[in-house]
Amino acid sequence: MRRIGEVSTLPHVALKVMEIANDPNSGAADMKRILEADAALSARVLRCVNSSAYGVRMKITNLQQAVAYLGLKQIRNLAMTAGVADMFRNDEAIGPYRRSELWRHLVSVGICARMVAMRLKFLNFEDAFLAGLLHDLGIVLEDQYAHRPFCQIVQSLAAGSSLVEVEREFLGFDHAVLGECVAQDWGFPEPVRATIGYHHAAENYRGPSTEVIRCVEIGNLLCTFKGIPSVGVKLTTGSTQVLTALSLSREDLAVLAGDLDRELALNADLFNM
Repeated sequence: MRRIGEVSTLPHVALKVMEIANDPNSGAADMKRILEADAALSARVLRCVNSSAYGVRMKITNLQQAVAYLGLKQIRNLAMTAGVADMFRNDEAIGPYRRSELWRHLVSVGICARMVAMRLKFLNFEDAFLAGLLHDLGIVLEDQYAHRPFCQIVQSLAAGSSLVEVEREFLGFDHAVLGECVAQDWGFPEPVRATIGYHHAAENYRGPSTEVIRCVEIGNLLCTFKGIPSVGVKLTTGSTQVLTALSLSREDLAVLAGDLDRELALNADLFNM
């Protein structure tokens, strides 16, 4: 935590975007001003807004139009996706793990969690995307700040084993605990902090963000099942408690899994932010 605190891993602008989006007293003008401070980030956001995923009829050429068209939360999500993408510019492989594949997992879980939330008609579906995008932040930080034991962790994993248990063996903590602590320190909103801390144990959470956590847990399950795991090994198992709590049947999961490929293709620009 001390080493991570010395140099913020996420860009300052991305953290400010998060702050603006979650401040009820802020508006479109505040978001536009923050994004304009980073020309490269602004260009990446505009490129994505004009992709097929958003179906704009006329090309959006400036941030004011983009914020007005998508709203603060979707602009926040695009800016955060671009900010997190910067953490994966240097790809590296450790056994079955690749940083680029972890990035693919994060974006995919965000997209899938949003699909689950929308299918269940939850109003906070954009929060589900952001929570899904950031749920494995702790793995990113272990790779960057505890690299040697992280290599040992990855090399000790086998299909059917528990990442959390292996992390605790080598580090004394796991990625959910580390990620939640850092998210708290960086001022992330409660749904994101809670999801980072409880995405492997939604049934243990008591608070206002239960829906978001459950959607991310299901998104994590489906993406792993579809061959998009976090650390290169299929470790995630389904939680019948979460499925029951969300009233999701096997048929629902089959439909979501079938629709996921189309949604990932539609949002392909997110993988290249």
